[in-house]
Amino acid sequence: MTTKAINVLEEATQLSLCLYTAMVKEEIMKKLKSVFQYLLAIFFVLAGANHFINASFYLQMMPPYLPWHLFLVYLSGIFEIVLGIMVLIPSLTSIAGWGLIALLIAVFPANIHMALHPDLFPFISPIALWIRLPFQAVFIAWAYWSTRPLVSYP
Repeated sequence: MTTKAINVLEEATQLSLCLYTAMVKEEIMKKLKSVFQYLLAIFFVLAGANHFINASFYLQMMPPYLPWHLFLVYLSGIFEIVLGIMVLIPSLTSIAGWGLIALLIAVFPANIHMALHPDLFPFISPIALWIRLPFQAVFIAWAYWSTRPLVSYP
């Protein structure tokens, strides 16, 4: 075998290894994204159901300047359940992601209300109420990443 043939074989082997590695990484990302989608769906379906099971907790969260507290608690619970289910329906996943992001932004004032009025939540540490606020961004990122199509590179 000539040196040129050996170099071509080495390059082909390296290229094959790179392609294989990329395919394995893409497969791992697909599985990881699928796991995060299921976790997102479960999280929101359970959180939404809790709006009906433990409505009194959510009523305490409602800022006084909002009307129809019980209606809004139930409405947000319905949206959490429906959007959580939609995450698992491929044709609706992207819409569900944007819906969850909008919902997380919409309920953020209630989280601020909790942090500003820790006396309404004596069973939760005031520090935890404040630490909870940045987690809204984490949930938004989770909803965004989990519901975007996986980009694959040729």
